[in-house]
Amino acid sequence: MTRSLTRFVASEHLVSDTSEELSELEYGLIMAGNAFNRWMMRCMLAAGGKDMTPIEISVLHHVGHRERRKRLADICFVLNIEDTHIVTYALKKLVTGGYVKSEKIGKEVFFSTTDAGQALCLEYREVRESCLIAVLRESGLSNEQIGVAAHILRHASGLYDSAARAAASL
Repeated sequence: MTRSLTRFVASEHLVSDTSEELSELEYGLIMAGNAFNRWMMRCMLAAGGKDMTPIEISVLHHVGHRERRKRLADICFVLNIEDTHIVTYALKKLVTGGYVKSEKIGKEVFFSTTDAGQALCLEYREVRESCLIAVLRESGLSNEQIGVAAHILRHASGLYDSAARAAASL
């Protein structure tokens, strides 16, 4: 099937003869990733969180997920972050900011949100509902389409993880 749409790629020299679409996906990931990071920072600022990076915001939301204590390794695993130092630094800033607390149990350190952290996450949700969800309704995208895109992105994540392991062995 021939497509009549213009291909949008970030790096033409990387376009493969066997999958032009992969280059399109990569450009879309770059654009979406940067837009999403910008959105998270602006949403958090509107919610009352000051000077928070996208990693810190992601870590805060995950630590608050299901109101269960989490270990550093589990946070890194779920967020697919290989460098534990990045998450350690984010957690340190969140603890200093009063949004997360740590608790040592045996040899393990567990993290959970404070009341202030939970309140900030709920305020973020309110801003998200009023700004993002409203725009989604007007966009013409259905929840089913969003679900399909989420599935594709999770699958692509696995492909890139596998390719990264292969590249590391070269």
